[in-house]
Amino acid sequence: MFNTRSDRLPADNLPTAYRTFEVSSLTPHIGAEVRGLDLAQPLSNEQAQDVNDAWLDWKVLVFRDQRLNRDQHKAFGRRFGSLHTHPMQHTYGGDPEILTVKTTADSPYTSGDGWHTDVTCDEVPPLGSMLYVTETPASGGGDTLFADMYLAYELLSEPMRQFLDGLTAVHDGAIPYIGSYKSTPPEGGYPRNEHPVVVRHPDTDRKVLYVNRGFTSHVVGLNRAESTALLNMLYRHIDSTPRLWCRVQWEPNTLTFWDNRCTQHHAVWDYYPHSRYGERVSMVGDVRPSR
Repeated sequence: MFNTRSDRLPADNLPTAYRTFEVSSLTPHIGAEVRGLDLAQPLSNEQAQDVNDAWLDWKVLVFRDQRLNRDQHKAFGRRFGSLHTHPMQHTYGGDPEILTVKTTADSPYTSGDGWHTDVTCDEVPPLGSMLYVTETPASGGGDTLFADMYLAYELLSEPMRQFLDGLTAVHDGAIPYIGSYKSTPPEGGYPRNEHPVVVRHPDTDRKVLYVNRGFTSHVVGLNRAESTALLNMLYRHIDSTPRLWCRVQWEPNTLTFWDNRCTQHHAVWDYYPHSRYGERVSMVGDVRPSR
């Protein structure tokens, strides 16, 4: 769909100027705000290519002051892939391509309150997601943290990277959807699939640490104690290393577009009893995660 640059820049030298807009970075390696695009209008091919390039460079793109209806939101998502239907959509009803992200004082939980990558239980997980937030907490709060999983892998020791490179793990949708959200599974149950612990991003060819607390149940071939100890070490590495993160502070009418193949995120629920409302579309992945 898009031309993939063969001259990928190093992570410490990412561009801030593209042909049709400029960006301002949130950190040197992950997260950037895009100014000068009206997402309610159809993107030209040049604009869409620039968005794709900036998304691969920065992993998380923030677009502020957008006024979108659902059709415009979905049209923007479709420039980057077919739209995904969430495994829990059967419990929500409504538009199968729109996932409502709503938290109020009466909510038993908020979606994404913990580090995770979206729907890695699928055989081919979503390649990216676009969350459009229209209501933010009156008291402040409700930010989303994003973690750079390229860097998470690169900061591990060489012996640990070599050990992880050959492993595979199970990702099970029942963990969050039944265990945390107490939903009734569809006929046949929620998806459950195996993916390598370290995968290569299909567009950048960089290695990505690909386990997450939300969905990963165990490492194949290790006994339970070994698997639990290894995964807990990796999760602790992610949630205790601020260098990996950027923080998106939501304002009303903000859309954030993240690369689900090389990030994790955590929606911070620090605004009880106030409310936050958004709607998300995700794009179906092109290929199954692989080494």
